[in-house]
Amino acid sequence: MELDLAAAELKAVLNRLRRAQGQISGVIRMIEEGRDCEEVVTQLAAASRALDRAGFAIIATGLQQCLTEMADGSRSGEDRDEMRARLEKLFLSLA
Repeated sequence: MELDLAAAELKAVLNRLRRAQGQISGVIRMIEEGRDCEEVVTQLAAASRALDRAGFAIIATGLQQCLTEMADGSRSGEDRDEMRARLEKLFLSLA
């Protein structure tokens, strides 16, 4: 399955990933500075949520593409089952 995000979706996903990247850099810096554990965990949780949301957006887009292809008849029955299983596995990996 090829990732085909619309420009607006791509921008949103990239923004979330960049936010997570900045938060992770902040967590590293906080640990190196010996900052309070609660502050570190709070920042780490925020980074985790940003990554989860980016992942969910990507999976939702993949699901939407698959459903569109199935409705158009461009996917065979075997492909549908395989695609559903892959999307389910990806979704559960984020749960």
